[in-house]
Amino acid sequence: MESMVIEKSSENTGRIAELLLSKKVGALPCDTIYGLSAVVSEETAERIYDIKNRSQSKSFITLMTLSQLRTAGLDVPEILFDVWPAPLTAILNGNDGKTHAVRVPSDSFVLSIMEKSGPIYSTSVNISGEKSLLTFDDVYAAFSGKLDFIVKAEVSGTSASTMIDMTSKPYKVIRHGSFDPSAITG
Repeated sequence: MESMVIEKSSENTGRIAELLLSKKVGALPCDTIYGLSAVVSEETAERIYDIKNRSQSKSFITLMTLSQLRTAGLDVPEILFDVWPAPLTAILNGNDGKTHAVRVPSDSFVLSIMEKSGPIYSTSVNISGEKSLLTFDDVYAAFSGKLDFIVKAEVSGTSASTMIDMTSKPYKVIRHGSFDPSAITG
């Protein structure tokens, strides 16, 4: 069965949030590139690992709003509140003793969805180890039938978010991407 195609529009944010809350996995355009997305749960994580053929030793980025970030139980350096929302992923220490990769995207469409769905996983749309897919046509061709839905949109970004490990100082850039890390790393 083919994946449901949903147009990117503010009218569809509630519908997409409902799909996510019912543990569906889809492809969402964001401020960087398309992402495989689902609400944060063990069940959806398993499904994304299967879809991507990805090792379970690699975790996913969790996207959230600023208000969700404030209550997430994470050790968030104050400087992040000055730069987020942005295409910057921070690896942070959690109150649970684990590290978490977190991002507050600067995409009003995705933020609107998350206000209704809560935090969501996001990982590049590709088979693990292969090139990230950047257009709706490419995502649809490769993943229709594997995903529950794909949001149709033009994505302006061509690179993933910058990733910085902020679990200890000095902070370390793990991946260069769409965000200039010099404001954080000096």
